[in-house]
Amino acid sequence: MSWFWIILGIIALFIIVKAVVIVKQYEGGLIFRLGKVIGKLKPGINIIIPFLDVPVKVDMRTRVTDIPPQEMITKDNAVVKVDAVVYYRVIDVEKALLEVEDYEYAIINLAQTTLRAIIGSMELDEVLNKREYINSKLLEILDRETDSWGVRIEKVEVKEIDPPEDIKNAMAQQMKAERLKRAAILEAEGEKQSRILKAQGIAESLRIEAEGQAKAIQIVAEAARQYFKDEAQLYKALEVTNNVLKDNAKYVISENILDVVKNLIKKDKSN
Repeated sequence: MSWFWIILGIIALFIIVKAVVIVKQYEGGLIFRLGKVIGKLKPGINIIIPFLDVPVKVDMRTRVTDIPPQEMITKDNAVVKVDAVVYYRVIDVEKALLEVEDYEYAIINLAQTTLRAIIGSMELDEVLNKREYINSKLLEILDRETDSWGVRIEKVEVKEIDPPEDIKNAMAQQMKAERLKRAAILEAEGEKQSRILKAQGIAESLRIEAEGQAKAIQIVAEAARQYFKDEAQLYKALEVTNNVLKDNAKYVISENILDVVKNLIKKDKSN
């Protein structure tokens, strides 16, 4: 008799456990009774009739699913391998469970066929350079098509676009040529700046030398006036000075130094 009550107690406990369904905060779900929806599961404790009611839970957090890489043909008949990732979440539990058998599997297949159609409408250069356009177009179509499944597509990202090997080699050669071109431009700019600085240095040196020559002319003229009293002796000294200066290339003042000094002396006398 005691075994009967023990077995009965175990059965009652089992029924009580089966009657209680705990739903987490991020979950939703439906209660099916004999195949018909009779209500929704809410976060917390839900009581059902064991063996008659079947609870089905759905994770309503944002989920991430990979779109497997597949080969696609572009508009100009180039074969590229493309894969992507889709971020989505269930926003309507009833549609997600009643309108589609497996919404995640359906999303993956829809994304593959849609991506294949988008790539097929573009040329290879566009596929390689317009990734943002592909993302936005794929997001727009997927979100529209999955609305009837109670699913919202939040984000779509193309992870990798793998062009044919010959295209890869051509791109590598182009990148190498671009790097060499930039290096040549930088080298030419450096050479140009070097020449400019060198020319500026020469110009500054000539300016300083010219100023020194002008100062030297004034000093020679002043010294000549102070030392020579006779004008013939003065001109003779100036000619000797000019010859000496011409012989020493480093200190050449001017081919017309004699005329310059004479003019300075005449101007001084007239004053």
